Amino acid sequence: MKYLIFSDLHGSAKAAEFIANKFVDEKCDMMICLGDVLYHGPRNDLPEYYSPKQVIQILNPFADKIICIQGNCDAEVDQMVLNFKFYKSKNMLINGKKCHLEHGHHLDMYTNKPNVVLFGHTHIPMLEFDAATLYLNPGSITISKNKTLESYILWDKNKITLFDIKDNILKEVSL
Repeated sequence: MKYLIFSDLHGSAKAAEFIANKFVDEKCDMMICLGDVLYHGPRNDLPEYYSPKQVIQILNPFADKIICIQGNCDAEVDQMVLNFKFYKSKNMLINGKKCHLEHGHHLDMYTNKPNVVLFGHTHIPMLEFDAATLYLNPGSITISKNKTLESYILWDKNKITLFDIKDNILKEVSL
């Protein structure tokens, strides 16, 4: 299966449209959102094209294709307007790999032994091995930090590619 993985949308309609278009154009099977969907949070500036209501309209049609982790900026009321479920964290198989998904602000709390850990929160893209575990962070699709561009990940079968929003390959790995 082909997965589009993103995080930290923070209510940007422009970023939500980018994700929806990328999902369709790349013929992906599923989206994985690693949290912070609608609200920009008290420590972030208001993102460009901030419109949570538009984000709802853009993402809800994909509800049966979205696996979403609750971020530190996601509130209970957000779940009332989104047609897809927030998970606190989730363990699942992705293309045959045992994966742990979470937002990342409690990254030290997982206890299973996954092949891959997917997280967001830092707004800094990452694709790194530590012993037998691969750590994936798509960065933020809206508010990049640490002098990086906004970014996302495509995971197609055994190939994982980290892209910036200009579709430059930042890193790639085969499992």
